[in-house]
Amino acid sequence: MKKFLLFVLALTIVFSAYTVAFAAKKIGISMPTQSLERWNRDGEYLKAQFDQAGYETQLTYSDNKNDQQVNDIDNMISWGADLLIVAAIDGDGLNTAMDRAAEAGIPVIAYDRLIGNDAVTYYISFDNYTVGVLQGKFIEAALGLKNADGKVFNIEFTAGDPADNNAGYFFRGGFDTLKPYIDSGVLKVISGQTAFQQVATAQWSTDTALARAQNILGSYYADGTILHAWLANNDSTAAGVTQALDSDYAGDNAVIVTGQDGDIANLANIVDGKQTMTVYKNVANEAVVTLEVSKALLNGEVKGEELVKSFPVECAYDTTSYFTSPGHYTPSFLLVPTVVTKDNLDYLVDTGLYVKGEDGYLKAK
Repeated sequence: MKKFLLFVLALTIVFSAYTVAFAAKKIGISMPTQSLERWNRDGEYLKAQFDQAGYETQLTYSDNKNDQQVNDIDNMISWGADLLIVAAIDGDGLNTAMDRAAEAGIPVIAYDRLIGNDAVTYYISFDNYTVGVLQGKFIEAALGLKNADGKVFNIEFTAGDPADNNAGYFFRGGFDTLKPYIDSGVLKVISGQTAFQQVATAQWSTDTALARAQNILGSYYADGTILHAWLANNDSTAAGVTQALDSDYAGDNAVIVTGQDGDIANLANIVDGKQTMTVYKNVANEAVVTLEVSKALLNGEVKGEELVKSFPVECAYDTTSYFTSPGHYTPSFLLVPTVVTKDNLDYLVDTGLYVKGEDGYLKAK
């Protein structure tokens, strides 16, 4: 009887250890805001992916307030998170929270926006410089800049939030692509506003982009000067630009307007001819890659080059482009974005994330 009780006790200990070892890992997901459509999609896709995989998740939105995001992350650390996935409001404003995560031994994935702290274990995003390049090359092709034959075209720029690390990459990608034409005089920026700080838009605000665009149009184009293109780095700022063009542009030509994200209202503007293109980043794919990297990380099995080969989506492993401090480069998993225009809207339908109505407009599925 004594041997039997000892055997039962041993089984109980083994079973308890097994239960602890295989208890659901806790994943803290911190998103910046619900005021932009794309972050709602990101949060939903991430949570759904991790929930389905059997993890315990905590998802927060920080209302574009850095202090609140710091507090949200602190609460996740206290909750006992095994991994943090953070899309930063301010890439340089999370040092205290990141330091606490490092002290607690919690790995951090910087999601979509890089965080300027060496506690970051991996960075998962799209190739952000390429997003800008795609916007610039679209304008280059649409205006025929390579064969301008003495023609001169006018362009303006609207960039994103200076607190968002990605905004600089987006802007540089587009500006670097078009700079040779600006230098040669084929492209002119009538406002003279070509520096990032001049064209940046705090919190990617549509209203802020609208006010600035109205000011530029009223100051430089009210006499009928033709504007040919406006490079806006994302859809929320593009929405402000198109509103300003509707109300304040004196020219009678269609202006090429770029964007990024595939927001529903902007896709309607593309159908209506108010916006010309958007660079689409499939955030469902980003969530898939984030899940796979997280699983490998929690199992101690991340091998970048080998891991990307197992992904069901196109992705590159990069160890030299993004750094959290001078000389400290962050291993990065970078997905590939896609240009969407009125002519290939069905690409979005094919992702399974959108449906097209009989009126030709797209809706989120």
